[in-house]
Amino acid sequence: MKNVRQAAMLNIIRSKAIATQTELAEELRKRGISVTQATISRDIKELGLIKVADEGGNYRYVRPQRLGASDVLRRAQRAFSDYVVDVDYAGNLIVIKTLPGTAQAVAAALDDLAWPEVVGTIGGDDAILVIVRQGEASPLDGAVKEVLARLGQLRK
Repeated sequence: MKNVRQAAMLNIIRSKAIATQTELAEELRKRGISVTQATISRDIKELGLIKVADEGGNYRYVRPQRLGASDVLRRAQRAFSDYVVDVDYAGNLIVIKTLPGTAQAVAAALDDLAWPEVVGTIGGDDAILVIVRQGEASPLDGAVKEVLARLGQLRK
C-alpha cells in the first residue's frame, strides 16, 4: 500500500499545485487512498519532497531537481528491490515488470540514473518499457547487455 500511495503522491504533485498536507491527503482520498496526516508527513520526508514558490508566489510540493549521485543510485536500488518482479528483453527493448501501481516510480528512478545507453522509459501501472540505443552490432553484444547487467545489479 505504501508503494501505491507514494507513487500516487508523486503523480498528484506533478499534475497539480499542492501546498499543504491536507490538500495532498484530500487528493489521495479522491483516488481511494485513505491516509493520516502522520503518514503524509512520513511519506513527504521519505520521498524528499520540498516546498518551492511558483511564479505567482504560491508554495507547492515538488521533488528536488538535483539529487546527489549516491541518492539517485540508492533510490533506484530500493525501487528495484522493493517493486521489480521480472526483467526481459527483445532486441533493444527491455520490459521491466513491477508490482501493480509502482511502475512509474521505478521508471522515474531509472530516468534519474541518466544512463547514456538508455534513450528513455515509458512507465505504465505494472510495466516499464526501456528503450536502449542500438549499436551497429547485435544489440545484446553492446548496450542492451550493459543495461541488463546494471539492472541485475540494482535488483540485488
